[in-house]
Amino acid sequence: MGAIQATVFSPDPLWARITEEAEDAVRREPLMGGFIHACVLHHRSLAKALSYRFSAKLFSNEMPAVLLREIAEEAYGETPELLEIAQADLAAVVERDPACHRFIQPLLYFKGYQALQAHRLAHWLWLRERFDLAYFIQMRVSEIFGLDLHPAAQLGRGLLIDHAHALVIGETAVVGDNVSLLHDVTLGGTGKTGGDRHPKIGNGVMIGAGAKVLGNITIGHCCRIAAGSVVLNDIPPCKTVAGVPAKVVGEAGCAEPALEMDQLLTDLARDNA
Repeated sequence: MGAIQATVFSPDPLWARITEEAEDAVRREPLMGGFIHACVLHHRSLAKALSYRFSAKLFSNEMPAVLLREIAEEAYGETPELLEIAQADLAAVVERDPACHRFIQPLLYFKGYQALQAHRLAHWLWLRERFDLAYFIQMRVSEIFGLDLHPAAQLGRGLLIDHAHALVIGETAVVGDNVSLLHDVTLGGTGKTGGDRHPKIGNGVMIGAGAKVLGNITIGHCCRIAAGSVVLNDIPPCKTVAGVPAKVVGEAGCAEPALEMDQLLTDLARDNA
């Protein structure tokens, strides 16, 4: 009788899926083998891979990769919820971005996802009053990825930052769960006044490319903000706003605009026909 081989199952189905995708990618393109092994296949968990990716992208002459990796591993070890949030963010990208066909893509190639996970580590440091390290990470995220995310900003889970170019989120901003933000979005203040001065974004909101949401205002859950809008006032839940300054132009058009990602406002055109 032949020897019985034990089958080893990953306790994390998502990580098992990512490693399968990585192995397939190496088979298809052997020249990427070193990169994919370093980023995925050399690690035994998503937390370890995220720690490596964080350190590999953000290290500098002033801060070696080994120290950044230690910070990330400390955070994921002390706060398991960070990994749960990273998984939710990853699922959000795969579900909502039509250019994303595999779970491995955001981990390796999408700067919005990578910058967001770096911000979450900076926020973890901020909550522990390790302000200078948090500011350092904010600076490196801005330099490497082109986003400016204040480490005090509170960002919910299941967040999609699509394309991610030139996105700004201020210190006292709060973003709910399952929100989608496109490139060139600003969640900013209206001047140099201190205190609570940035927007509060509800769950399920979609904010289109180039939109500016300014001041300590509230955007209700499941709203849709059209591309290029400038929002200066509170918006009730489940509405579509557009224009400069933005005004309510109709209902949101669906239960969760952040999931549908409809930026054409075709439902409003039908209603007004």
